[in-house]
Amino acid sequence: MTIETLLIIGGGLIGSSIARAAKAYGQAKTVYVMDNSPEACTAIERLGFADGVSEGQADFYAAQADLVILCVPPGRMGDVAEKVIPNMKSGAILSDVGSIKGAVIEAVKPHLRKDICFVAGHPIAGTEHSGPEAGFAEIFKDRWCVLTPTEEGLEQTQILKTFWEGLGSDVAIMTPERHDIVLATTSHVPHLIAYTLVGTAVDMETVTQNEVVKFSAGGFRDFTRIAASDPIMWRDVFLSNREATLEVVDRFIEDLTALKRAIRWEDGETLLEHFAKTRDIRRHIVDAGQDSSTPNFGRDD
Repeated sequence: MTIETLLIIGGGLIGSSIARAAKAYGQAKTVYVMDNSPEACTAIERLGFADGVSEGQADFYAAQADLVILCVPPGRMGDVAEKVIPNMKSGAILSDVGSIKGAVIEAVKPHLRKDICFVAGHPIAGTEHSGPEAGFAEIFKDRWCVLTPTEEGLEQTQILKTFWEGLGSDVAIMTPERHDIVLATTSHVPHLIAYTLVGTAVDMETVTQNEVVKFSAGGFRDFTRIAASDPIMWRDVFLSNREATLEVVDRFIEDLTALKRAIRWEDGETLLEHFAKTRDIRRHIVDAGQDSSTPNFGRDD
């Protein structure tokens, strides 16, 4: 099923990529984009991947749209939903791309109308770059998109599933709770570690006479790429997915402490066993097609 009219609110990396992909793969006949930034709107008009662009107000576009996707930081989802939902036409579908689901659903729920179905979603794709210029249609190809629907929205979920599959994604259905603990493990805490390690390296620059950057190895460069992600979005992620993130952080600290102990006591057998186990995980990721060497990997907002 092709969406007749799609409205994307937020024309950054993911929003602009959805617009491009929807057009390129025939998943929407008309694509509108709304963004609060005048610079972003100018760029979107220049790049030409939308049929219409609005700065700040999207009342007309919302009234036309069959599907509205919120592509704004998690902390803004509720406020944006409050403004757009009253203008949406009856029977339209509302969705989002936030990398947390429980908090976003709670923020949007108070503003819903009975004739508007909200199907929360999260395309697990991205890069460390941001803005309309950073988007590209192929970003969702062979990447997972997780949907966390309510029981009332089964028909709308199928429509949204077909839409994301049309953009090249594999679609998984989860509860919001399961999504948030899984993503805390695979994305949120790794980002927290990257931000922390890069911050430590910055503090160490004086001690190492500015040679941390000069002699950065591949592993550290990967951390800097992750840590270059949008700070506003990740602030919102950690605050909104606080409980799941802290649960995984506590487990990580326990495991790190065990490795620290093994190094201190020269316990090579424990280190080897742990490194072999994690090496197997890498093989599974490559076999599953989620290899970080592919162009569209690096952020999952």
